[in-house]
Amino acid sequence: MQITEVRIKLVENAAERLLAFCSITIDAAFVVRDLKIIGGPNGPFVAMPSRKLCSHCHSCGFKNPLRAGYCNQCGTRLRDSQTQRDGDGRVRLYADIAHPINAACREMLQARIVSEYEAELVRAREPGYVSRYDAIGDEERPRH
Repeated sequence: MQITEVRIKLVENAAERLLAFCSITIDAAFVVRDLKIIGGPNGPFVAMPSRKLCSHCHSCGFKNPLRAGYCNQCGTRLRDSQTQRDGDGRVRLYADIAHPINAACREMLQARIVSEYEAELVRAREPGYVSRYDAIGDEERPRH
């Protein structure tokens, strides 16, 4: 597997931990969007794209946020036991959509993306800078 392109969108006023969004192209054939570059205590790291987990009301089946105490549709009290927990006992609020399945792949992705992020920071200081991230989807797509 080869990462053939990395596009970075810097977050303006990155006072919080979110520094940038990123997309990667694999083997010039497959794109993964919405990776996040997060500022950590040991420098930036890459968070995989994820979706917010939800639970369904046992009474009406409506989809509710995990932390909801009552159903947003019918008002029934929701069961606490539906929440999944991670290895440390914390409630899991998100699930990865795409992720590496081994440490070597994660390290390769992390190194390449952080390197591209640092290069984007340099480019962002140049006059007339425009992020290439916004051009995603402008590529020629096959028509069915």
